[in-house]
This record gives sequence, structure tokens and C-alpha cells, in this order.
Amino acid sequence: SPLPSCSTSHEVPLSPPREPLPTMFSMLHPLDEITPLVCKSGGVFGSARVQYVADYTLRIVFLNEEPSIVMTYDTVQSLHAVWALRRVKPEEQSTVLKFSEQVGTPQHVATSSSLTAHLRSLSKGDSPMASPFQNYSSLHSQSRSVSSPSVHSRSPSISNMAALSRSHSPALGVQSFSGVQRFNFSSNTQSPRRHSVSHSPNSASSDSFLAPETEPIVPELCIDHLWTETIMTMREKNSQASKVFITTDLCGQKFLCFLVESQLQLRCVKFQESNDKSQLIFGSVTNIQAKDAAPVESIDTLLVLEGNGNLVLYSGVVRVGKVFIPGLPAPSLTMSNQMPRPSTPLDSLNTPSKPLNKHLGPLEEGVLLSPVPELRDSSKLHDSSYIDDCTFQQLGTFIHAVRDPVHNRVTLELSNSSMVRITIPEIATSELVKRCLQGIKSILPKEIAVQMLVKWYNAYNAPGGPSYHSEWSLFVTCLMNMMGYNTDRLAWTRNLDFEGSLSPVIAPKKARPSETGSDEDWEYLLNSDYHRNLESHPLARALRLDPLETSFPKDDFSPSLSLDSSTLLFTHIPAIFFVLHLIYEELKLNSLMGEGIRSLVVLLVQLARDLKLEAYIDYYYREYPALVKTSRQTCRIDQAQTGFMHHPSFFSAEPPSIFQWLSSCLKGEGALPYPYLPGICERSKLVVLSVALYILGDESAVSNEASHYLFRITSGQRKQQTEQDDNRYSFRHSTSVSNLAEKLVIWMTSVGFTLRDLESLPFGVALPIRDAVYHCREQPASDWPEAVCLLIGRQDLSKQACEGNLAKGKSVLSSDVPSGAEAEEDDDGMNDMNQEVMSLIWSEDLRVQEVRRLLQSAHPVRVSVVQMPEVSDHEYIEEKENRLLQLCQRTMALPLGRGMFTLFSYHPVPTEPLPIPKLNLTGRAPPRNTTVDLNSGNIDVPPNMACWASFHNGVAAGLKIAPASQIDSAWIVYNKPKNAELANEYAGFLMALGLNGHLTKLATLNIHDYLTKGHEMTSIGLLLGVSAAKLGTMDMAITRLLSIHIPALLPPTSTELDVPHNVQVAAVIGIGLVYQGTAHRHTAEVLLAEIGRPPGPEMEYCTDRESYSLAAGLALGMVCLGHGSNLIGMSDLNVPEQLYQYMVGGHKRFQAGMHREKHKSPSYQIKEGDTINVDVTCPGATLALAMIYLKTNNRSIADWLRAPDTMYLLDFVKPEFLLLRTLARCLILWDDILPNSKWVDSNVPQIIRENSISLHATELPSSEDLNLETLAQAHVYIIAGACLSLGFRFAGSENLAAFNCLFKFAKDFMKCLSAPTASITGHYNLETCLSVVLLSLAMVMAGSGNLKVLQLCRFMHKKTGGEMNYGFHLAHHMALGLLFLGGGRYSLSTSDSSIAALLCALYPHFPVHSSDNRYHLQALRHLYVLAAEPRLLVPVDVDTNTPCYTLLEVTYKGTQWYEETTEELMAPTLLPELHLLKQIRVKGPRYWELLIDLSKGTHQLKSILSKDGILYVKLRAGQLSYKEDPMGWRSLLAQAVTHRNSETRTFKPETISAFTSDPALLSFADYFCKPAVNMGQKQEILDLFSSILYECVTRENPEMLPAYIAIDQAVRILERKEMSETFELWQIKLVLEFFSSRSHQERVRRNPNRGLFMNSEFLPVMKCTIDNTLDQWLQARGDVSLHSYLSGQPTEESQLSMLACFLVYHSVPTPGQLSAGGLEGSTSFSELLLKFRQLKMPVRALLRLAPLLLGNPQSMVL
Repeated sequence: SPLPSCSTSHEVPLSPPREPLPTMFSMLHPLDEITPLVCKSGGVFGSARVQYVADYTLRIVFLNEEPSIVMTYDTVQSLHAVWALRRVKPEEQSTVLKFSEQVGTPQHVATSSSLTAHLRSLSKGDSPMASPFQNYSSLHSQSRSVSSPSVHSRSPSISNMAALSRSHSPALGVQSFSGVQRFNFSSNTQSPRRHSVSHSPNSASSDSFLAPETEPIVPELCIDHLWTETIMTMREKNSQASKVFITTDLCGQKFLCFLVESQLQLRCVKFQESNDKSQLIFGSVTNIQAKDAAPVESIDTLLVLEGNGNLVLYSGVVRVGKVFIPGLPAPSLTMSNQMPRPSTPLDSLNTPSKPLNKHLGPLEEGVLLSPVPELRDSSKLHDSSYIDDCTFQQLGTFIHAVRDPVHNRVTLELSNSSMVRITIPEIATSELVKRCLQGIKSILPKEIAVQMLVKWYNAYNAPGGPSYHSEWSLFVTCLMNMMGYNTDRLAWTRNLDFEGSLSPVIAPKKARPSETGSDEDWEYLLNSDYHRNLESHPLARALRLDPLETSFPKDDFSPSLSLDSSTLLFTHIPAIFFVLHLIYEELKLNSLMGEGIRSLVVLLVQLARDLKLEAYIDYYYREYPALVKTSRQTCRIDQAQTGFMHHPSFFSAEPPSIFQWLSSCLKGEGALPYPYLPGICERSKLVVLSVALYILGDESAVSNEASHYLFRITSGQRKQQTEQDDNRYSFRHSTSVSNLAEKLVIWMTSVGFTLRDLESLPFGVALPIRDAVYHCREQPASDWPEAVCLLIGRQDLSKQACEGNLAKGKSVLSSDVPSGAEAEEDDDGMNDMNQEVMSLIWSEDLRVQEVRRLLQSAHPVRVSVVQMPEVSDHEYIEEKENRLLQLCQRTMALPLGRGMFTLFSYHPVPTEPLPIPKLNLTGRAPPRNTTVDLNSGNIDVPPNMACWASFHNGVAAGLKIAPASQIDSAWIVYNKPKNAELANEYAGFLMALGLNGHLTKLATLNIHDYLTKGHEMTSIGLLLGVSAAKLGTMDMAITRLLSIHIPALLPPTSTELDVPHNVQVAAVIGIGLVYQGTAHRHTAEVLLAEIGRPPGPEMEYCTDRESYSLAAGLALGMVCLGHGSNLIGMSDLNVPEQLYQYMVGGHKRFQAGMHREKHKSPSYQIKEGDTINVDVTCPGATLALAMIYLKTNNRSIADWLRAPDTMYLLDFVKPEFLLLRTLARCLILWDDILPNSKWVDSNVPQIIRENSISLHATELPSSEDLNLETLAQAHVYIIAGACLSLGFRFAGSENLAAFNCLFKFAKDFMKCLSAPTASITGHYNLETCLSVVLLSLAMVMAGSGNLKVLQLCRFMHKKTGGEMNYGFHLAHHMALGLLFLGGGRYSLSTSDSSIAALLCALYPHFPVHSSDNRYHLQALRHLYVLAAEPRLLVPVDVDTNTPCYTLLEVTYKGTQWYEETTEELMAPTLLPELHLLKQIRVKGPRYWELLIDLSKGTHQLKSILSKDGILYVKLRAGQLSYKEDPMGWRSLLAQAVTHRNSETRTFKPETISAFTSDPALLSFADYFCKPAVNMGQKQEILDLFSSILYECVTRENPEMLPAYIAIDQAVRILERKEMSETFELWQIKLVLEFFSSRSHQERVRRNPNRGLFMNSEFLPVMKCTIDNTLDQWLQARGDVSLHSYLSGQPTEESQLSMLACFLVYHSVPTPGQLSAGGLEGSTSFSELLLKFRQLKMPVRALLRLAPLLLGNPQSMVL
């Protein structure tokens, strides 16, 4: 939230003001007004009321954001107070404004002072918790103050200097001011109210500030009083706090500390949140003598500088210890010169550091601080680098300030003004010790916890303390001493390795009682590990040394080993034991902590023994048989003393075991809730909940109340933290979730579980999660967040999700053409196309190069004219130039097509202008390659011939810029050409920027500049561009801009502006675009009238009237687009009737409206009479009707547009208009259009069909009464119109039927052209119709690059003589451009607005020459951009980041014409229009499946398509891409099929690189699967590894490889009887139980061929091996040790580990449970079965135990 700023005055004015004014102000944003603060006084000083803070005696000392509080100091009473800062409530605002007259007066000093205090709190306070201040103290803006350090060395009064420093020169700061005078130099007219504004010199205005007659300013923030210091008898004046900060002690209690320098006191107030979090409760004040202080955040302590110069560390108010700094630099080193001088007088008013948020995640919370010991060694001292090797002598320098605390570092300022940066050591560095401290702290009462931590901190950080390795040993010793153990007498703690420690410090702690030594020393040696290692040493055997027996009998307790019950932690031993046990269980879930677990077990066993917890000892024995020897020393705890021990309520006699809990879940037995420590055992919690969800299928497990499965352990005092930490785990569905697996995966990511966490879980525990991941990986939803996709290992999806969130930037596929390529100056404007994708789409041939050749206009054309013998040289030159003129008609038409081809393919560099290729109108004549030029003066060249051509060239260049590019106003202006010849190109460039949406960034000022130049082309380009950019927005600013150019929209009295005709046309179309689809009444009315605008008396509006009328018609159509008969509020305009009249003619209606006066006198030149000039108005009206009724299937309107069916009527209609009518009629009857020639012919009236020449007849029928010419022309135009409507209906669909039908008609027209009958119809008409059909073909196949259409276009490209004029070339190259729209990335849409745009762009009347705009403005041809939409889907392989082929399955929704159907496409491909689709999926088998479901909405797919259509896909392992292996014969699976029998042998490790790109798998194959020369019995392991690898790769779960290998290794160790810990066995057991669990069986039934180890014989083999090994052990004397275990006898050592394995594997109950079950007297197996029901022991285990239990020691192994 924005910060408030606080400007308050800290001084008391001497004279009382006339009326009190607010003194505290807030500002929530730098640009806001400042507003006064209000305060709500509690009942303390009378009734609660809200008023402005108007107390001159208050100063703000401290602001803090979290919690949102303000601390103030009252200069009169010398008291500090704390206020809560929050937003004002609306009702408080109104009270204040009502009573603003009654603001407190100076008489109420007492009241107002407390009030004002409130006021100081300028917070954004959205909630009491988050206040807007980053804490800064207004007192001390360090480094801003200018005054000299000598004057104010330590006085708080300097604070105001900080504020003044911005406005005054340093000279002023030298004198010292007191009281109000301090301000007097800031302005001459000083008023007592001056302080109410900010401290700035402009106080001239301050007198009028908030005078009573002014409007009161609405307050934004309010302060509430929380706490005030108690009044002491002795109060010094001027005891304002110079430094305030918030600190936390080791147990998380918060203190607000403020340093009162004048009294050398640091006062600490404890505060805490109330249970409902609504307010802060402050406690008592503790004073600590201090000269300076600073918080040490990261270890929850504060550093205090005492008056005598000692540095002492405190945690809260508990003293931890002195900080010892090895030597301080001597002044003789004159370091002070190099030290940067502090820029402020260091008033030690340090900026308070941030409150200590525990932002380090749950683990760190336990890193509690302890007493600060002296620094460990001088290397810890991060000094300035130049104090490296100086020896520090203590030459009288002392520390005089502490400043700049960050994390655990702080700077000491010495008396010789040098500075030293020191680091306060951490509370613990090893993960294990941190966890244990955190756990113990969370369970002890706070006071004891702090003492314990202080003791540990002092021990750990003793000078020259221990190194990292022995941190654990030190911790154990320290902890056990605090529990009352005598660690010197306990053998294993004596042997803890202090070798790590280099210092002799530990030795004195363990001083021996006598120098002479004793027997115990000998015992100590014999018990040492060193001795044990020696005994087993080969040397000892060689010398035949007898093993020495220790002389103490095992059960002798020497009296020295009882516990001292007076120690700090003695009473809490059971609680600490239980917490450490839970930490042990938690660490078992992290396979990286194995080392720590072993260390912890030793401690736990000792405690369990001493607490006589049989169940626990047995439990540890089963887990670590080798570590838990029975002969360990026990320490006695007197019975009397056990009474003092506090056994917490959560202590359970049965050891909680996470593996056991999971196991019972998998078996479907009920399990008790699992105990966990909030914030410490997070992993246990996660595992428990995920199993509850996935295996037990309980969806509520993760929703909120985790209590069914977990029970939380806290010491009684912390109730309030529970809520917040469960919220992290509650789970809200945002994404689509259909089954448990998905729910689990999404929940796990929502609580922050990542792939790395999954990898460190032991494999048995991770299996259910991996299974869920595996199921999700197969069929993920495409809308999952990035984190989920990463967890399930679908990098393709996570990359997609991640790209989706990035701002549009340069995409992966945008081609970075090396600049060398552009060095040849022949830039034809098509260099920036993305070759990589185009070569994938059209991989078989070079059609793209061919298109480039056809469309380039930057090179001279080849003019080949053969010189006949009779032609003179001069005539020959003329002939060549005339030929060149013909060819130039074509060259000038090319840029339009090139713009389509390169559409949106380029991201410009903002520092370079856009390269616009030259339009080259010269030629080269073979054989000598002489230049032919039009400017030689030999022939007449029309003036301004190339003017529109260069406009089109500019548009084409501008359209290359992709809409996602980063472009700003400056760049657009920067492209403005220097010389005037290029102005037309720049005009086109501006229009293009509008079409791709960048023109909205152009500043209004620049738009104005361009329009005032009066350059016609620039105005046309700009107006069309701006309107296209604001399509359909009814933007007022743009409307005004356009209206200036349209006389009809100006008021009748306005000056007549001389606007060029073409600009008017552009403006009218602009109005249509801006108001598209809005059915805006006024606009529609004006445009309707404009269609029939009569010519004016002074020759105005007389030329090119057709194009204006057409534009008005098109614009009217756009405004009412598709509204049909429900044009709201326009019924009185009779739009359709009026249009019909314009279309067929008739009497003019009287012009209603404002423009009557303009048209009173008719034109003097053009005699139109009273009838409508249909030749002018018909096209516009026809198309307006088509657009208004577009797709409405309105029959009555369509019948108006039928072609006339009598000869008489036909003679009245221009044949060209029949094309438009047919087109309009078909667009209205949208659903009737069918893609076959029968339907096309059905549009031709009967009379024409019967009498007309068919398109390919050879001789003419003769007829007297019929005008054959009319019929023939009508026929071809109607057919062309129907074909064009077919093109619109199937635009961009690549519909095969439509293509075939149109292709047939194109062929027919081409035959017609060469037939003898062509002259009747007229070449011009046939060429027009052929061009229209060609355009329709290109629309249907837009973007597809179809070869047949390309051949047609190329054929037309070559025709340059005869009837071929500029317009036809334009049409043919537009068709070519549409065919390759955007280089194959774009296609056309059939939405209403696209059809409107295409009608403007493809209007079927083509210009005769290059400057012909009579019937249709050429610039409109570019509006096709508005109909283009990106529809190319490019699969990109996520591993190689290159585009690739992928099989897509596209499902269409059902419609009235076809059922729901599915078709397969090979991507990269253009998709059909999205609204037709139901879903798209990437199909296997080569790529991971991916489903994009469009039924939920198309926004996701649209965003993919708009970012170059990149869809990330991921090859499955064992597959090659379609490019490398088109037929799929080289894949791994294909090879396996051929050699079914020996599938593993045929798998050569070398070939794995073809199947996976995972480096880990490749190197595994390299090192573990390649046979070496003399393998011997290792060959078998290699084969196993190869087959495991093969299976993982082919089953697509390479992450299971470590699990396979771990299982195999564990079983081998068990066979060799070397298992020293049963950890792996537990995992195998969990794996087996998972596969036999009910939930898993059901999943397998649902889809049998998917799953992790599914069709593998690996597991059964392993299970069998374990069973056999254990059974053989039973037969070979194992039953004896099992019997002695069950009956509670000691077992022989050699059998211990195998026995533990047996007990774990078969879940044998402990002897205690067995005896409780009363199993002794059983006689039959069935009886045992019944009794064992409660113990939940599997039958197969019972079979093995039965012989022992039935009193028959002969084993009955089955």
C-alpha cells in the first residue's frame, strides 16, 4: 500500500494560536493532497469523541507498519505514548466534519495531547495489521541533515534539521536554534500556525491554511490511544526517545524498545495481540541501563551498549551475555581517513529497523537466539577489508554508538569515528540442532525456554567455540546437563567427538577430580570406540591379543549416575523426550537426514531407558538393531523424583510411528490421529494428510479440519497461533479437479510441496504421491498452474503456464535473422519471416520462395521486347518503355499482397527505424541488362502514378510489426522520413500501426501535428488507422477528430472546411469503425442521409461521388452490424425502406434534419432531377442492407435483393450491381449457403439460365427479342456474387467442398476468357468475375498456402498485357497474399466484424489505374487485417525448444449440418475457428497427451495462439520425433516387438539416447549397464539394471529408477544378513502394502494398463526373496532368538539385526502387547487367529509365529 508521509512539527509555538489547527497530516500517495489526522479519544479523558489532532506539544517519534502503530512524545508532560493507526470509518469522518468548529482548544492540553498523539499515525491502514509505513522515524532522516556534528552531537533537537535540510543551504545549519525561533529563518512572515504545513519555506500561503471559512479537508487516517508511560516523580524535560525499535525475544514475545538518551535508559515494553487480533495489549516497562542499542533481527536479540562501553546481548529483557570483540582498531592506524564519514551527525537516532517478522519459514523459527556470546573468532568479524592484518591494541578507543543493524550484522562506531562491522553468531548452524531447539522451545513454558536457549547460546558460542561437526555433541552434552545428567560419567556422551574442536576450551569444563587418575579412567578407555576398533583390528588378531573384558558387571549402577533433580529441565524430561521422538519421526521422512537420525536415536534410547519406556526401547531396537545394544548404561531416577516429572497429556505409551501409521492406512485398518508439532513436523503433517486423501479417499482431509488424522501438540500457552497456520493448508478449488489424484497434486502444490521435496521422501512413503503424479501426468488439465505442472513432471505444461503469465514479449519463434543477412541492400521486405515454422508447414517444396519471388517489388523488372528488323532504335526504346509501363501496373499492385504475406511477422528494434523496402519502377532489358526508365520523357507517364503504390508499400512495411511489439509514441515519430517523396509511405505506415493497434500509443499532440500538415495521404492513413485501433469503442476524442472531416457531422453554421474528398471518405469509414456494432442512432441517421448526398451548387461533392456514397453505406452497415430488425429506437428512420429506395431508385424524399439549408440549391453542373441517382447510391445501400441483416436469415429483406427475372427489369440494373445484390442476399441467408455448384447456379434467375450461353459454349445462340449481351453479363456477375458469398461463408475454413466448387468456377471463367464467345460478355467483365472467384478461393484457403490456388495466382501474375489493368493485378496479388496470410500463421475469421472488414477490403470493383479512387477508396483494401486472426498452433518440443510435428485430434461441436466429429491433423496446422471446436488434444503415442478443453471457454487457447501459437509438447521416453522417424519404425517399442522373447537382452544401453534426453538416465546407462571385459557374476546385476532401465523408460516413469535400485540393494543386503537398520525394509513393506491396498486395486480395475510397477515381475520376485531369506533364518536357529525375544529373554548379539528385520517385516507385536493379549494358553491355530484379530497381525506372519506360540519350538515354515 502506498506510504503515508508524515510532516509534523516538533516544536511548541510560544504564543497560543487564535484557533487550534490540526498539527498532524497524512498523505497516502505522493500525488495526493495532505489530509489532517483525527483521533478518537477513549473514555479516559471523558466521553469518546472524534476530533482533529491539534496539539502542538506532540512529536512523532516512531512509525511502524507491522503492527500499524505510531509513537509520540509529549514535550510538556515528557511522556511517550503509543497509538494504533488505521483508516477513518465513514461515520467518524462525518462527525469530524460536523464538529470541526469545536476542535480542542489549548485549555484542554491534557486531552488534546493524548489525542494528538493519535493523530500522528498516518497509515493506509487497510487493516489494523498492515499499515502503510515502512517504519521510519520522522525524527531521523539520516544522511539528509546538514548541520555540523560538532554542535548537536547527541541532542534530539537535531530532528528538525532533517526536515529543513532539503530547503536550506548548509550554511544555515551551523547556528543552533531553540524553540520556535528555529523556523524563523525559513520565512519572514512567521505565523504561529506555520507548523501545520510541512517544513518548507513556502509559508506565505500557510496563513490561509484551513481558515474556518475554507472547506474542511476530509481526514483519511485515525489514531486510537493504546498506551502511555506511567508518570514518574522525577521527569526530566527533553527525555524524548532518540531511537525506537521493535524486537522479539527468543520465544517470540514482542517488545517495543525506546532509548531515552538523556537518562541512559533503554525502556522495553512487552506487547502482544489480543486473542481476537483486534488490538494490542501493552505490558509493563522494563528499564535497561544503556547508552545505545540496536536489534539483531535474525537471532531475535538486541545488542545494548552499556554506559561503561561494554556490549551486552539481551533477548527481550533477559541478559544473554557480554559480546567480546577481539581487539578494537587503535587510533594510531589512522583508519579514520579512509573510513567514509557518516553523512549525518550520528545522533544514534537510528532508523528503527523493520519489526522482526519471522520471514524465514517455519524451520528458521526454531533458530532461537541465545545469550550472545562473544564472537567466535576474529574471522567471523566482517571488518572493513583494510583492517586485515593490523594487530589491534586496546589503546583507549571505546565504542560510542551502535548503528545500521541488518539481519545479524551491526556496525559499531568507535570514539575515534572509525567504524567496525561485526556479526553476531547464529543460534545454531546444523539443521538437526535447529530442529531440536525449535521443538524443545515450542513445548516448554516461555520463561524456561528462554533460559534454556540462553544457556545453550552461551555454551555454543563460548570464545573460540566448537566447529560445525561437534555442534551436535555439544548440544547433547548441554541438554543432558540441563536435564540433570552427569555427562562425564556416561560412557557414550564422554566419547562424543570433540575432535572437531580446535580449542582447549572444553577441557577445563571437564576437569578431573584428581590428577593421579582412577580405575574409572581405565574403564573409560575400555569402553571407548577407539578400544573397540583396535580389538577388531587385524593386527590384534595377528598378535593373538586376548580381548579385554570390562571389569564392571553389566547391571552395576555406579551411584554417580543418578540424575540431579534440581536442574532446569529435569521436570520436563518426558515432554522433551516426546518432542525429540516426533522430530526423529519427521527426519525419517527426509532421506537426506540419515546421519542426523542416527545421532538422535542414541540420545532417545538413553532417555527411553531412564524413563523405563519398554515400548520405545523396543521400537528403536527394531529400527536400528545395530545401534541399540542391550548393554548400555542406565541412569537411575529416584522413584521419589519421578513424581516431580511433568508427564504431559499428549505423551503416549505406544511410540507414534509415521511408517506404522501409513502402513495401517494402506491396510485399511483404523489409525489413531498422528501427533505433530505445528511448524516443526510439517512433513509428517503433509504425508499424513496426503495419504488420508489419496488412499482413504477422504476429500475433507485437506479442506480444513485436519483434526481427524492429526492432533497438534503445543505447550498450553499458545492457543492463538493455531488458526493462521492451518489456513495455509486449507484448500480452495480454483482449478478444474476431477479425481483424487488431481486433488492431491493440486493441494500439495498449494502448500508449497515441490519436486525436490518429493525426491527426498523415502521411496515407500513417496509411492502413493508418485502414483497420483503418474496418473495426473497422463491426463493433465491444460489450465493447471505452473507449480502443479512442474510437480507432475510435465515441463511442457509448466512452460506453457509460465509463458502465459509473462507479459507479451518476443516469442521463442520470432526469427532472429543475423544482421549479415540484411547487409545486401536488396531488402525486399520479406526477410523477417520465420523460416523454421514455414519449413515445417510446407516441407515438401519451395512454395514460400516462389511467393517471395512473385511478391517482391524492390528489384527492377525484366523488360524483354524483341526488336523487329523494321523498328527503328528510337521506336524500340519507346516500345520497351511502354512495356515497362505495363509491367509497372503490376509492380505497383504487389505491396498489398506482400503486406498480407508478412503480416505481424516482425518485432522492431526500438532504436532503429523500420526498414521500408524501395518500390522499384525501373526495368532491365536483356541481353545487355540495360536500364529502362520511365522518366526519360519518351512516353507519357500519368502524373502521381506511384503515389498510392508507395502508400501501399508503407502499409505493407508497417503491417510486419507484430501487435505484441514494444513501441512508443517517440518511435513512431522517429520513423518520420526526412524527404517529402516518402511522405506517402509514411502515411501508409501510420495506417498500418493503427491496424495492429499501436497507434493508440501516439500522443494526441502528434496526431494533431500530422493532420494540420494538410497532406492528404497522411490524413487518410491516420484517420483510418486511429479508427481501426479504436474499433467499436465509441471513443469521444476520436469521434471529434473524425467529425471535423465530415461536413455532415458539423453544426450547420460551422465554417466550411475544405476537406479533400478522399479524406472525407476515410473519415466516414472511420466513424463506421469506431461505432461498429453499437447501433448509435444519431450516427446511423447522418450516414443514412449521406448515402444519397446530392452534389452541391459550387461543384463540391461532384467528383468521385460513388466512393463517398459507398463509404457511407459501408459505415452505416458497420454501425448497425447484424442488428437486423431489432434496431432499438430507429423505427422512425425506416432504415431498410430508405436503403431499398436508394437501391432501386425513385423520388427523393425531402431531406429532414439539420442539413436542409446546405442542399437548397441544386448543383449547377449535374442535373439529377428529383429521382435518386441509383448508379451512385446502389452499391452503398446494397452492402448496408447486407451488413445490417448479416446472418439474420431474414427472407423478406433477402427477396428485395433477388436478381430480377424478366428481361425488362434486367435492363434497368447494371450487371455489376447484380453481383453485389447476389452477395448481399446470400450473406443475409447465411445458413442457406451450401458449398456446391448446384447451389451457386440456383442463384441465377430462370430467364438467364434458359437463354444465356453456358460458360463454355462455343458458338452463339441467336435470338431477336433477348439482349444476349445483358443476359451473359448478368449471368457471370450473379455467379461471381454467389462464389464470393461462398468465400465469406467458408472463409479460413479450408472446406474441401467449397474449394472444389470454387476451383471449378475459376477454371470455367478461365476457359470462357479464351473462348470465342468472350467478346459478348466482355473481357473486362470476365476478368472481374475471375478475380472475384480467385479472391473467394483464397479466402476459403486463407493461410493454407494451397498449391492449386498458388498455381492459379502465378498464372494470373504472368498475364500483363491486354485487358490486365492495375486493379486486376491488385486482386490477384491480394488473393496470393491471403493464401499465405501472415506466412501461414493467420487465417480469416467469419465473425460479423470480420465480414464487415472483408467487405470493405475485397469490394468487387477494382481500380482501373493506380490513382483511381472513384468507386472505392484504395486505402480500404487493407482493412482485411481486422478479419485476420492467429490460428496456427505450433508444437514446440520443450526439451530442445524447437518446433516439431505433433498429431492433434480436433473435436468439432455438433451443428445443424453435422454431428460432433473428430478429425486428426498434423500440427503445426491452422486450427478451425475456435467457436466450432469442443476440444483439442495432443495425441500420443509419441508425445505426452495434453487436452485443451474449449467447452470451458476459449481464452486459454486464444492466448496461446496470440503468442505465436506456441504449444509446448514433450516427447515420451523411447520415442523419436516425426521428423527423425516419420513412420515410427525406429522407436524403442517397435524394436522390442521384433524380439519378443529376449526383450531385455536386445536393449542396448547405447540406444537409450534415442529415447530420452534425461542426462541422469544417460549416464546411468553409461556407467551401470555397459558390460566390461571380465564381469564374472556382476553380469547378472548389469542385466538387472538394463531391464530396470528399460522398464522405467518404456513405462514413462524414469523417476522410479532410484526406487527400483534401492529395493534391489536392500534385498541383497538382507540376503547377506548385513542389515543394520530396517529403514529400507520398512519402505519395501510400504510399497508392497500400497500395491495390495484396496484403493489401488480399484484404480487398477478402472484403467488396467496404467500404473507404476504394474506389469512388472520385479516386485513379486523381491517379495519372494525377502520371504525366503527370513524363513531360512528362522530355520537356522532364528526361531530360538525369536522365542527368547517373545518371552523377554536377552538375545544373542549376532542375531539381533535379522531378528529386527523379521519383526518389522512381519509386523510382530511387542512382547508387552503379546502378554497383554493372553496368548499363552492357546492350543490351536484358530484360537490364535481370533486373538490376533485385535493386534492386526497378518496371517502369513502368524503362520510363522504359531509353532513358537503353541509351545512347539519346531518351526512350521510353510
